[in-house]
Amino acid sequence: MPTAAAFRSRLVARELLFGGWSVIASPLSVGLLAAAGLDYVVIDLQHGAATEADLPAMTTAIRLAGAAPVARVRYASTADIGRALDLGCEGVIVPNVDGAAQARQVASAVRYPPAGHRSAGGVLAAAEPFCLVMAESAGAVADLDATLAVDGVDGIYVGPRDLSLSLGCAYSPDDPELDRALRRVWAACAAAGKPVGVHATDGAVARRFAEAGSTLVTTVADGAAITRDAAAQLGRARA
Repeated sequence: MPTAAAFRSRLVARELLFGGWSVIASPLSVGLLAAAGLDYVVIDLQHGAATEADLPAMTTAIRLAGAAPVARVRYASTADIGRALDLGCEGVIVPNVDGAAQARQVASAVRYPPAGHRSAGGVLAAAEPFCLVMAESAGAVADLDATLAVDGVDGIYVGPRDLSLSLGCAYSPDDPELDRALRRVWAACAAAGKPVGVHATDGAVARRFAEAGSTLVTTVADGAAITRDAAAQLGRARA
C-alpha cells in the first residue's frame, strides 16, 4: 500500500500517475474506484456530494484499496484547505486560483509555520501534504510562470471545462484555442520541473494528455462511469 510520502515523491518526480474522480459520497464507491488500480482518487468537495464529515471514511477506503486520497476543495480558503488535510487527504487541488498572489496564500495554507500559516492538530494529517493549484482561466494561464515560481506550489492541475469557458472556445481537446492553452501549461510546467495534472473525459483523451506531457492524469469519474457503462450495457441488450 503506498504511503503518503511515497505518493508525494512520485508526484514531484513527475512520474506518470493515473487517477479517478469521485462525486459520490460513499466509502464503498471510492474503494471500488481505487481498487481498479488507480494511483490516486480525488474526492470532489467543490462539485461532488461529499462533505468534510465524509472524509475520514472515504480517505481510509481509498488507502485500503491501494491509492492516495486527494481532495479538490471548495475554494481557496485556509479553513477549507486545512480541514481537508486534517481529515485524511494527502494533498489538495485548489480551484479558482487566478495568479501568483493568490497561489502564495494557498501554498501557505497547506504548510505549517514558519513556512506557512496552517494550524497544527489534525489527527489524520499527512506529514508533508502536497499543493496543486488549478489553472482554469485565461488569467491563470497568463500568470502561470509566476505561479509556478511560488514556493510551496508543488504543481498545476488544469480544469479544461472552465478553461474553455474562460477562453470562449469549445470544451474539446481538438479545439485549437484550448489546445494552445493546454500546451502552454504543459510547457511551463516542464520548464519549471513541476508536475501538471488534468481532467480527462475518457481513457483515450487521458492517453492523449499523457503523451502531451501531463503527469497526473484523471482518467475516470465515478458518476460518469456508472452512466456510461449502464447506457452501453443497455444498448447492447436492446440490440
